[in-house]
Amino acid sequence: MNFAGFLQHLVNAFSLGGIYALIAIGYTMVYGILRLINFAHGDIFTYGIYFAFYGVILFLMPWWAAFIFSIFVTAFLGAFIERIAYRPLRNAPRISALITAIGVSFFLENFAIVVFGGRAKSFNPQTGIYPTSFLNMIDIGDVKIPVLTFITIGIVVLALLLLMWIVYKTKIGMAMRAISKDIPTTKLMGVNADRVISFTFMLGSGLAAIGGILWAMKYPQVYPYTGMIPGLKAFIAAVVGGIGSIQGAMIGGFILGISEIMIVAFVPSLAGYRDAFAYAILLFVLLVKPTGILGVEVSEKV
Repeated sequence: MNFAGFLQHLVNAFSLGGIYALIAIGYTMVYGILRLINFAHGDIFTYGIYFAFYGVILFLMPWWAAFIFSIFVTAFLGAFIERIAYRPLRNAPRISALITAIGVSFFLENFAIVVFGGRAKSFNPQTGIYPTSFLNMIDIGDVKIPVLTFITIGIVVLALLLLMWIVYKTKIGMAMRAISKDIPTTKLMGVNADRVISFTFMLGSGLAAIGGILWAMKYPQVYPYTGMIPGLKAFIAAVVGGIGSIQGAMIGGFILGISEIMIVAFVPSLAGYRDAFAYAILLFVLLVKPTGILGVEVSEKV
């Protein structure tokens, strides 16, 4: 492989890794606060794509308005799920919340089949879903890279910077970090824990919607199980980076995306095993550092 080919694959790898990072952050924020693995997060990702799709097709919104509409609606969907499914189990054993998360995932998938239909819907730019100019190529020397790839990287970077600003520079972010350490003590300081937890679900779901839209622009179709594989890989990314750590989720997402693209690029004969490598990376990290790259071992009182 020459340098031009390597550069092309590297840009694609950052684009895919950024999408994984956006989804992984949703897993890691919920786990960081509630110690809950939200298995429905991949389905929320799917709903983000559906909302954008129908915003354009059914409500005749401009593509950019439909995308913003989708992000907000998906964010409120995440908060709604937290309110009706997870909040009543806040003090229940963790296994109850875990089983509920799996149940919510199945419900969302089957509800999507009933409402949207089981057949895949094309996220085709020819229908006005997004401008065809996004598919134009930019020449960098001998390298041709789609404009969409740079747009994806730019949106991912902006979303991650906005997230870091919210978490580390705002009061709600401070409350999120405090609740992740100790919910009862944070309540004693006058923080409305329910509101902060709902906001966390909204934030994670909004990022999943952004990731979903970018995914659908890259792989232009949506069906009820669209979020299954990217959601699973994002969960692996969160574990690899250290679930509970936002920075770890970002690192894990990029590691997974870069590994996936580079393995296919350097060893094309193994392209069919690209999903298996995600599990191999997960097993390796768990064997070497069970808490993940940036994870911290937490001791529990007996």
